[in-house]
Amino acid sequence: MIIDSILHKQPIDKGWSGDKKYCIITESKQKYLLRISPIEKAERRKAEYEKMREVFSLGVSMAEPVEFGICDEGVYTIESYIDGVDAEEYIKTLSPDEQYKYGLDAGRILAKIHTISAPDGVPEWEVRFNSKIDCKIRMYQECELKYDNDKPILDYLRDNRHLLKDRPQSYQHGDYHVGNMMIDKDGALKIIDFDRDDYGDPWEEFNRIVWCAQAAPSFASGMVDGYFNNDVPLEFWKLLALYICSNTLSSLPWAISFGESEIKTMINQYNEILSWYENMTRVIPCWYTNNNK
Repeated sequence: MIIDSILHKQPIDKGWSGDKKYCIITESKQKYLLRISPIEKAERRKAEYEKMREVFSLGVSMAEPVEFGICDEGVYTIESYIDGVDAEEYIKTLSPDEQYKYGLDAGRILAKIHTISAPDGVPEWEVRFNSKIDCKIRMYQECELKYDNDKPILDYLRDNRHLLKDRPQSYQHGDYHVGNMMIDKDGALKIIDFDRDDYGDPWEEFNRIVWCAQAAPSFASGMVDGYFNNDVPLEFWKLLALYICSNTLSSLPWAISFGESEIKTMINQYNEILSWYENMTRVIPCWYTNNNK
């Protein structure tokens, strides 16, 4: 058992999950990532670990999940250690062409993840997501703060719910954006942090592309092109706008508990999204460019 052979444990202070993360070195001088969660998350973390094993078996570029179990502090997962740098900061230093190529990789990896179908019995997507939209609108309406010029977003949500009808569902990473990626020492893009995995419309997985477009528009463009093999359907853009509107609406109520800095971040992001979509009068955001490479 790897957990019993730890010689050194270095805390990693990153992420929003609340889990404890460590870089560990074992008696055999091997380096791993150790994640410890509260014991009440045991069932959730076990299911996540098993799904990560399945994803890894597809050849997805990610850390290998190698051990799961219960320890004194709760429930733990051990993964192979990715020796590299955070993709978000690294990609900002690259040329647009290089950013685009990494985006292609990210899109192709995501398409591979989405080959895992949702299990039988998952509720119909139209019902599930409409319920989410209703909840987010209610949260926003009850929030003490409001966005300036919120009508375009609210109108788009109202007028485009029909797009959710008959959408397929697949396994989802759950938080797929450049902040949950690394570049290893060989220059390969690696996907990390599957702790929000779920099932749903595969296209909804792009709702975090906002963060990618803010960091590097060429990367975001490549991600879309890589996923669709340079043949992006208009229906995708219409649905993506719906998913981004939904996410953006709930971001302000979410940010309040984290203080003024996060509130400003979400307000600035909202204004940037409105500019990308020209107050929701277009469905293809202005950051998108098909490099066709």
